[in-house]
Amino acid sequence: MSEDNAPKPGWFARLKQGLARSTGALGEQIGNLFTKRKLDQAALDELEETLIKADLGVGTAARIVQDIARNRFDKEVSGEEIRGALAESLTQILQPVEQPLNLNGDKPQVVLVVGVNGVGKTTTIGKIAQRNREAGRKVVLAAGDTFRAAAVEQLTIWSQRTGASIVRGETGADAAGLAFEALSQARAEGADLLLIDTAGRLHNKADLMQELAKIVRVIKKQVPEAPHHVLLVLDATTGQNAVSQVATFKEICAVSGLVVTKLDGTARGGVLVAIADKFGLPVHFVGVGETAADLQPFSARAFARALAGLE
Repeated sequence: MSEDNAPKPGWFARLKQGLARSTGALGEQIGNLFTKRKLDQAALDELEETLIKADLGVGTAARIVQDIARNRFDKEVSGEEIRGALAESLTQILQPVEQPLNLNGDKPQVVLVVGVNGVGKTTTIGKIAQRNREAGRKVVLAAGDTFRAAAVEQLTIWSQRTGASIVRGETGADAAGLAFEALSQARAEGADLLLIDTAGRLHNKADLMQELAKIVRVIKKQVPEAPHHVLLVLDATTGQNAVSQVATFKEICAVSGLVVTKLDGTARGGVLVAIADKFGLPVHFVGVGETAADLQPFSARAFARALAGLE
């Protein structure tokens, strides 16, 4: 990670605090497992079970255990040594997906934000808008979750807070038409970035698929290369359910990157590792709190060390 994209001072402390429920469970169990104990097959089986319970996924947990056992099998190990080895193994899995959101290129950069209801899409858009306004970029927001008045109001508050323009319609307005209008406005204003919110229902996948496909279609009429990014927002508290959400949205639209929110509210932070290992999609941001400063570019090493309970 370049110095420009490095987490700001204090972020590791916030990340570790946010992941406390995940690391507390994982670190405590590893500590209990390895008190002057040989790393024999029974210990490896228990370690694998511990990692699975921490939502790392069956396949990922098995690979990590094999990695840890490679040079340590049948040797006496401490909990601290296992935590260190775990952090190394996690970093290797996560490093390839540590990719900042690149908004250089044609203006406006069009970012379509998708995800199920309640994952924090609208808040994430507001936080990304704030980061980019602070960086001096001109931002337009599109309140495309037209059936939820609360989402429109929430995005309006973020626009006022950040000084970003907003395009909103009547309740139930056609989301694709609104996206088209927002793109027209963003181009007219010479904006650097257009962030488009979308409805989050998944109970009727066909409807969602049609709506997202229509939004993409009308955007491409104006800018054939758009959307430049399709961000899927995932709520870490849903654990393994987040894995199936990635699979579903990859079917529905060309997801280009992930944002993982609410890591501070769960003991299931390990699911990010399972998702990285299974799909290899870039993880652009992780969130561990309510404020804009609590959404930061993903750092593989910081996350791995925090999850393993290391300083």
